[in-house]
Amino acid sequence: MTFDITIDGNPHRVELNRAEATGRWLCRLDGREVAVDVVQPSRDALSLLLDGRSIEVHREAVASDSGELKLAVGGRRFTAEVRDPRALRSRRAAAHGEGPKNVTAPMPGKIVRRLVEEGQQVESGAGLLVIEAMKMQNEIKAPKTGTVRQLSAVEGAAVNAGDVLAIIE
Repeated sequence: MTFDITIDGNPHRVELNRAEATGRWLCRLDGREVAVDVVQPSRDALSLLLDGRSIEVHREAVASDSGELKLAVGGRRFTAEVRDPRALRSRRAAAHGEGPKNVTAPMPGKIVRRLVEEGQQVESGAGLLVIEAMKMQNEIKAPKTGTVRQLSAVEGAAVNAGDVLAIIE
């Protein structure tokens, strides 16, 4: 797996491969081989043994719109952005692809509010609906720029994960 990583504005390329014999990770950082052993003690923390040094990395925040991570390493804070070139290509293809895109419910819940109407033009990332699930309200956004061809969500209606709520053309 290859990742393009930018840390505080400095770009890096990280290549990770798992050695089948040992189960350990083989890592190349900007073309240089690095010995690394990783344990994830919690969801937002990594414990690294990097070239014989122990390093704790804690994720403090994620900016969902930009994909930026706020990390704390040894008392210092960094901003990081991780891009998987393969995933980026597939996301771009899906977002800019031709044809209608289904907008589905990510989880079971209740439709609280419709933010658009059928026939309305929307930009990619614009709010379409608000779903309440587990006492939290979540805005469902348009996957691409286009026209709302169908809006099957009705305020107050219960929805299941995977239900088609709208179609954007």
